[in-house]
This record gives sequence, C-alpha cells and structure tokens, in this order.
Amino acid sequence: MSRTTNQLGNIYISHRAIGTIAHQSALESYGVVGLAAKNIFAGISNVLTKDPTLGVEVHYDGQAISIDLYIIIEYGTRITSVASSVASNVRFQVEKALGINVKEVNVHVRGLRISNTD
Repeated sequence: MSRTTNQLGNIYISHRAIGTIAHQSALESYGVVGLAAKNIFAGISNVLTKDPTLGVEVHYDGQAISIDLYIIIEYGTRITSVASSVASNVRFQVEKALGINVKEVNVHVRGLRISNTD
C-alpha cells in the first residue's frame, strides 16, 4: 500500500487500485486481446468472482512500484512491439494517475488469440 502525507492528512493507495489502473491501461493498448491469470488457482477463482485486477501483480517497496502483467496478444501482431507498447502505456498511465514512480513493468505473454472478425 502506498502512503502519501500532505497538509490535510494521509493518502493511502491500495495495490488493488494500482492493479485496476494497470489492467485498464493494458486492455486499451493495441494488440492486447485480454489478460490471463498468473496461475491455475487465480484462473479458477476468477471464474467464481470477477476480479478487475486479473493478470496484474503489483509490488511496492516504499519508493517505487513494480508491475507484472500477464497478457494475451492478438495473433499476427509483432509480439515485441505490443509488449513494449503495453509496458510504456501502463507506466505512463500509473505515473500520471498516482504521481508515484514506476520502477519496472514486466510483461509476460501467456498466449496468442485470433480475434473474431464478425
């Protein structure tokens, strides 16, 4: 949890809030068709409850944020370009929204999917 102090009091930002921002930023990136669960247990739990931070792990060390993304890319796009674009887009959006430095964004490609042309 991130904590900021100002004249009026303290501001606490949860990992879930940061994860939600990263999730939406990743989905808005070109070539991303979805986010995947980190492991089988997270995938099963997502079937039971919809999680707005699926495919995102946030680590905060007190100074900077580290984000791990597990994405599914559209078949036929250049994987390295999409992953680089996702990383920079997520970094920009999180830093813009929170004002906290993002140390790293690690993008894990979990699969490729052919999008529906209909």
